[in-house]
Order: sequence, then C-alpha cells, then structure tokens
Amino acid sequence: MDNKPYILVVEDDKPIRNFITTALSTQGYKYSETDKGNEAIALSMANSPDLIVLDLGLPDIDGIEVIGKIREWSKVPIIIVSARENERQKVEALDKGADDYITKPFGIGELLARIRVSLRHVNAGKAKDKSIDFFKVKNLSVDFEKRRVSVNGKEVHLTPIEYKIMFLLCKYSGRVLTHNFIINEIWGASVGNENQSLRVFMANLRRKIEKDPAQPEYIYTEVGVGYRLIDE
Repeated sequence: MDNKPYILVVEDDKPIRNFITTALSTQGYKYSETDKGNEAIALSMANSPDLIVLDLGLPDIDGIEVIGKIREWSKVPIIIVSARENERQKVEALDKGADDYITKPFGIGELLARIRVSLRHVNAGKAKDKSIDFFKVKNLSVDFEKRRVSVNGKEVHLTPIEYKIMFLLCKYSGRVLTHNFIINEIWGASVGNENQSLRVFMANLRRKIEKDPAQPEYIYTEVGVGYRLIDE
C-alpha cells in the first residue's frame, strides 16, 4: 500500500549521509544506506531502488566503478553527490551512466529538487524511450507534433539542427547532457569540430528562447561538462 519511492544512499561520510537520510525521511521517502560500493551493488540487485544517491570517493571501490556495474543490468536513476570538482571526472561519471551530478557542499533543497525530477521521469513511464508530444516549462512550450517552439506565446523559428537540440534537451529535461552525448545524438560519432559547432548552435538557440542569454532561465551550462534544460 505504501508507494513512496525507495532511495539507496551510498555515502562514506556519516554526517553527510545522516544529513541526506534525515531529509529523505522528512519528505516521506523510504531509504537504505551504505558506505561501501560493493554493498551498494548488492543492495541494488536485491532491492531494486527507485533512485540511487552516490558518492564517488568510497573506501572499497570507486563510485565510477559502481556506476558501471549497475549500468550492466539497471537503468535506475543515479545522482552523484561528490566533492570532486574536476570537470573530467564529472564527464566520466555522466558518460558512464550517471543521470545527474551535484558538487559538495550542496543545499538539501537542490538535492531534493534533482531527486523529484529524476523520479518524475521514472513515474512518467521512462518517457525518454517514448515519443514526446508536448513539453512546457515556465513560458517555454514545445509542440512536437507541429514542430512549434513558443516563448511567452510567441512562436520561435529554429533551424533543423537547433530543433534537434531542443528536442533532445526536452526529452531529457532536468538531466545533465554531456557534450559528447549531444554530439553523438545530433551528428553521430565525433569527427572534428562538433564541439565548436555545438557551442555555436547552443548560443543561437539561447538567443532565441532566453530573455537574457547571459543569464539563462531555461538552458543551464554545466561548465566543462554539458547542458541541462530545467524541468520545474
């Protein structure tokens, strides 16, 4: 009868782990916790959590390895919470299969918001594997059936590539998409200047949908990693 989501918290810093689990309990989530990577893999296989909050710096095996092992058999959303600020490590974690990345120190409000976004995607029936008919957040709306993008009720004209990028961002809204992921989805395997092309197309897309491209309210840049379209 209790349909509250079940979350696995993998964190070796006990005060931070307690901080996270207390917040989850307050919000009514069910959870289990561990400070070991191998135990996290075992708990994931045994209990099939709805979401995993994972630290990368674990005492037995690295969190990157945990992601790889879990991704061999599960698509469970994984949110990384780590003190590692190196952009290369963030990209590695996301490319390995993590869905989101939060750098310590963090606010519990941000973590809970990211959790809600990931769970909403799950509850929507794995929408990323289905076609999307319509997307709306704040004053931005995208009608995929009519291929129409509007901001504040006014239609915005996009080029074919800009529209493909917009579709991809909407499909995975709330998630951080790495440069490599976007490039592979839009252009196929990387063969040259796609990183620069992506920056140009993203700049043009922002100019068309953002009130102030320098302070975007829809498409956020995860520096050195990729981009994320807001979902709430």
